Formats: sequence, C-alpha cells, structure tokens
Amino acid sequence: MFIHLDDWSPVWLSLQVALISVITVTIIGLPLARLMEKCKFWGRDVVESILTLPLVLPPSVVGYGLLIIIGKNGPIGRLLDGYGITLVFSWWAVVIAGTVVAFPLMYRSARGAFASVDQNLEKAARTLGAGEVRIFFTITLPLAWAGIMSGLVLSFARALGEFGATLMVAGNIPGRTQTIPLAIYFAVESNNKDAAGTLVGIITVFCFLLIFLVNRWSKQQHLF
Repeated sequence: MFIHLDDWSPVWLSLQVALISVITVTIIGLPLARLMEKCKFWGRDVVESILTLPLVLPPSVVGYGLLIIIGKNGPIGRLLDGYGITLVFSWWAVVIAGTVVAFPLMYRSARGAFASVDQNLEKAARTLGAGEVRIFFTITLPLAWAGIMSGLVLSFARALGEFGATLMVAGNIPGRTQTIPLAIYFAVESNNKDAAGTLVGIITVFCFLLIFLVNRWSKQQHLF
C-alpha cells in the first residue's frame, strides 16, 4: 500500500517530460531512421554510431556533453543567452536530457522495424503508381508498427527513469526539475524511506503496466 506523498510534483513532471521526449524522438527518429535505412553513403556507419552513442555512454558523460553544448559558454547556450534564455537548471533542460538519452532506443527500434519490411511490397506499390508518401503511410509504417511501438515504450521508460544527465544539466529543484529518480535518490539521502519507497512503487507499477499492456497488444496483433 502506498504511503501518502506530500509532494506529487516529481510524478507529474516525470510523466510530462517522458511524454514530450517520446513525441520529440518520434518526430525526429522516424524520418531519420527511414532515411538511414534507404540511403547508402560513405560514412553512414560513423553517423549511426554518433546517433546511438548516448545509449552506451554513462549518463554523467551525456550530461557533461549537454552542459558543454547548452551551458552559458556553449554554442547553443551562448546564442540563447543573447535573447535572455537560459536552458540549464530549467524545465527544458530536463526535457532535453530525457530526449537525448531516449533517442537511440527509438532510432534503433525504428531502424530495425523499417529494415524488416519486405521491399518487394514497396516496389509493387511503386509499379502501381503509388507515391513515396503514400507507400510509407499505407505499407511501410503499418508493417513496421510493432517494432516502432517497442521503440516508443522503451523511449518512454528511458526518459521516465533518466537520472544522471538530468542531474548534471537541470539539478534537483523541487517543483521545477525534480523528477521521480531524483526525488528517490535525495529521499534516500535524507533517510526519508517512506517517500522513497512510495516513489519506487509508483514508477515500478507504472512501467510494469506499460510493458504488460504493450505485450498484450503485440500478441493480439499477431493473431490477425
């Protein structure tokens, strides 16, 4: 049984950040995965290695890299500072961190899903006069949807559980940048085991239900 929390803001903030991160990586990742799957060019392996690098780097390294880029002395941070905009230690820094660490999961899942689509079906559609946009939305996307859905779930869970990069670029500001993982860590640090246990239970149950429902959906899809 969950113990009452005095502050639910880490829960709502984590859900908002995870949702926005998933939307962002989907908008960027799907076209990029499709492009990388279809186009053959020199250095493609290097580009793909860079795109998936946050997946294997320690979160603290990713966070430091983001600080170099979006910090006040970084190229993006310096540009935005001229307009009075500061990203570090803000809500947007949490979103950026979640998006960066979740992107490789979405990209790799979508890339594999597109690669599994039978190209003969796409070629047949072209011979019948279908355009590339129509082929993508009527043939490629439906056939690759199971793999893309897996990427969505993994990306959401990764953004929801992000800790190291978020702490580096956004800090732990209650009500502003404090997500569930940060709240758990600092609750344990302050020996507030009740709050830590409640938050652990919430994020565990939520992720379990998410994976469970997606697995059920995937099994139903294979029945048809």
